[in-house]
Amino acid sequence: MKYPDHEDAPGFPVGSLFGSAPVGLVILDGQGKAKVSNAHAGELFDRLGIPEDLNIKSRLEIVSASDSASVVKGTFNGETLIGKMIENGGDELLFLLTEGELEQLLNGVDAYRNLMLDVKAIFDHSYDVIYVSDGNGKTLRVSSACERLWGYKESELVGKTVYQLEAEGVYKPSITREVLERGEKVSLVQTTKTGRRLLVVGTPIKDASGNIIRVVNASRDVTELKELKAEIDLQKQMMEGYRQEIEQLRENEALERRFIARSSEMRRVVQFAKRVAKVDSPILLLGESGVGKEEIAMLIHKWSNRSSSPFLVANCETVSAEMLEQELLGADGQLGLIDMSNSGTLFLEQVDRMPMSTQAKLVRILQRGSSEDQKADVRIIATANEDLKNRLEDGRFREDFYYFLNIVPIEVPPLRARREDIVPLVLHVLRGLNDLYKEDRKIQPAVLKRLEAYDWPGNVQELRNIIERVYVTSEGQWITPDALPHSLALSGQEAEAVQVHKLMPLKQAVSMVERQLLEMAGRKFSSTTQIAQALHIDQSTVSRKMKRYLIEDE
Repeated sequence: MKYPDHEDAPGFPVGSLFGSAPVGLVILDGQGKAKVSNAHAGELFDRLGIPEDLNIKSRLEIVSASDSASVVKGTFNGETLIGKMIENGGDELLFLLTEGELEQLLNGVDAYRNLMLDVKAIFDHSYDVIYVSDGNGKTLRVSSACERLWGYKESELVGKTVYQLEAEGVYKPSITREVLERGEKVSLVQTTKTGRRLLVVGTPIKDASGNIIRVVNASRDVTELKELKAEIDLQKQMMEGYRQEIEQLRENEALERRFIARSSEMRRVVQFAKRVAKVDSPILLLGESGVGKEEIAMLIHKWSNRSSSPFLVANCETVSAEMLEQELLGADGQLGLIDMSNSGTLFLEQVDRMPMSTQAKLVRILQRGSSEDQKADVRIIATANEDLKNRLEDGRFREDFYYFLNIVPIEVPPLRARREDIVPLVLHVLRGLNDLYKEDRKIQPAVLKRLEAYDWPGNVQELRNIIERVYVTSEGQWITPDALPHSLALSGQEAEAVQVHKLMPLKQAVSMVERQLLEMAGRKFSSTTQIAQALHIDQSTVSRKMKRYLIEDE
């Protein structure tokens, strides 16, 4: 028996590759005996005591076969060999591995390999198609073999739901549908429109709340087995990619759950913030203290192309001008926040309180860079509690800094202007306290009604403080109206329908009241005629004012 190293094996011109292959390679003659073997096969035969003149082919059992190859296995001196036999003229090429060698190949497979049905049945691991759907059954991605197996291109499948494709007969049954209905991993045989039978393992991917957000199907054509090693590598890469995508989804969802936006006003703010997050223009967040401007800034950073870089915060009111300049620009060899947030986002809280001297230095660096260095690569998001235009007119804010910041202004409405958010915010804070203290406290509906009627001059921050106060000072499972502070004693019916909290031009106040009345009526009634009757005005006036305030006529 020969163990070729550098010369070609007869009929198989592979040279040194044949001799150095890490698997057993044997060329069988017409009698099923070993004609030529590589070194690995020779060591295997010597260890198992297989004689050179043995009819090896007669000792092998055919597990499955195709026109050109057969999957075989056999037991020699108590040890099972598994292999693949390929015909080549009058000779046959036999690939051989022990079960132990197979298990060694599979050691690098990660936790996602629980999709595999049987580690020892090596060709059960050779999947031909990876099919990914979302939690609603919508097809997101399909590997290129879909056209061969199902007769459809990837572009013809992506975007359609598995329910549509099953109804059209592309495949039956839909494994994704079975997974979504059962909520667990499913393994079934599937028949395709082209007549093929696929062994499909469908695995649900769940978020932290247990909801299915992806279904990953691994399909194997039971008539054509792929090379195990190549498939394992591909499977591992794809699973790692989806694992990273799922982790990113979970991180984004966790961040967004911290920000409650049920009202149409806040949904518009969030949608606009998401739209401008992808550009690098400075953003100026306006609104009263405590409305959630920092949370919006964090969302903008997370949605931006800078999300993998730092998000740093500087409060422009809490320190002196000298300390603020050192914090932003650095001093004595220490980096400032401008440099530390390179490629990321710098969040300037209460920029309306920034000293004029600091404004001058900061805007110069942001626009032109420091000395010979290039312009700072940082995205600025700033907040202001006071109208910067008024401070500009009063000479308390630099004009160049004002126009630098005011490229994308976003007005965050106070909590009293978005009362639909109050109850969801209360329940969100309550859930957080229950999780923190391992309790199951609840709030009576009467309390929620009074909280919703309150105007919350301190906005979301005041709401959090009040809920925490009544949580820790009240007794029993239910939080009752008696636990509320005296300032919240009035119910919604006892409070004035319209309240004024600051002076403003009368024309502006009238416009604000008109808009709020139209939006409130629009949510309650389905036609402009009904709105006109409720407001005691003409239908044409309703239409004109809704167009003026850009209110959609639903």
